[in-house]
Amino acid sequence: MLATPELIREAAQPAQLQSLLPRWREVPLYREAFARTDLTLANLPVITKREMRAGFPQNFLPPGRNLDQLLAAQLVELEHTSGTSEDRLPVILGRGWWNDQEERALHLNGLVSRVLEEHPQARRATLTSPACNGLTCPTVWMSQTQRTLGNALFVNLSRIPFVLSDAELQRMADEIAAWSPQFLDLDPVHGAWFALFCERNGIRFPSLRFILCSYEFVSVVHRRLLQRGFGVPVFNLYGSTETGHLLMENEAGEMKPSYDTALLEVVDPDAAGIGTLLVTTLSNDYMPLLRYRIGDLVQRQERSYGTDYVVHGRIRDALCADDGARVTTWQVDQCFAGVSGIVHYQLRQSLGGDCHLRYVPVSDELDSAQLRAVVERLESMMSRTVTTELVPALLPEASGKFRLTCRLTG
Repeated sequence: MLATPELIREAAQPAQLQSLLPRWREVPLYREAFARTDLTLANLPVITKREMRAGFPQNFLPPGRNLDQLLAAQLVELEHTSGTSEDRLPVILGRGWWNDQEERALHLNGLVSRVLEEHPQARRATLTSPACNGLTCPTVWMSQTQRTLGNALFVNLSRIPFVLSDAELQRMADEIAAWSPQFLDLDPVHGAWFALFCERNGIRFPSLRFILCSYEFVSVVHRRLLQRGFGVPVFNLYGSTETGHLLMENEAGEMKPSYDTALLEVVDPDAAGIGTLLVTTLSNDYMPLLRYRIGDLVQRQERSYGTDYVVHGRIRDALCADDGARVTTWQVDQCFAGVSGIVHYQLRQSLGGDCHLRYVPVSDELDSAQLRAVVERLESMMSRTVTTELVPALLPEASGKFRLTCRLTG
């Protein structure tokens, strides 16, 4: 069997990793661990945001390097995580690193790559929570000029899409039409609600070639509305502020790893192969992360032509079936396949195990048969009774992100 370019890149990762280990040994955060073990990644302990936060920034910067000096010299940028699972965390990025790693990830998709080659300065319109990142997303009212950063236009100014007036949604549509972007960069909940408005009013954007969904888990209900409302392919882009983009969905629907950005490990897998994702970043010299527990569950799938992953959602959002088995966000979401009448939902599990489904409907599109089919699938998977509640809106977390599944812990 001939090795594909993808298999060749994957096979090259161990050598790339070995060449970086001596440099990482000088990072204060890892110096003690390397002193106790052989110079191999597998012998290193797992790190979390707690270790990253303790002693920041000198836990990452070797002697002689000072963050203020690096910022003054414009060698680095200081960003912050969104605070989805913990308090927001500062992150040091090499200047230009974010754009470089994003470009690598986007080119893993053939259609996206062709569009970007046709449009080297491709414009994007971004719809995401204004609270997603205090440095890159508007958090207060701003003019369109203030919300235009290079080739990106940040469109929305509200954390809760369900309360937007038609006038505000029309303002967003008018700005996008005038901007003529090649693609939309969306939080899926914000995007799905906007897609419904555009569909009701016959609004299409002729310049659009594709849609990127990132920022949080994209549900099958979101994807269906986005494809229907905008008439272009929808692709999932997965990663985080601290690691960069790790996986990009290709035209076949497979989530492909960006081998030059990070090495991925799946540890403690269950019987289905779903385990905890550990990330070792390979290209950010200023804040390398070794065996970083990002907080998500994934499933690795090895094929003859390469490897892909299924992202199952956050560890903390996993539910528990009656027999004690873990049920992931992805597994819950598959119960909504083929349903056209739901914009967004949340399945919440109580301390006693009871499950309650709250959902925002698409006008009068959701009939009783569709809802009954969803509930039957959920009850079969969970072996628990599922109650339902129609609601006009679902609120995001403090980070601005929404949770499809939620298990109360006390």
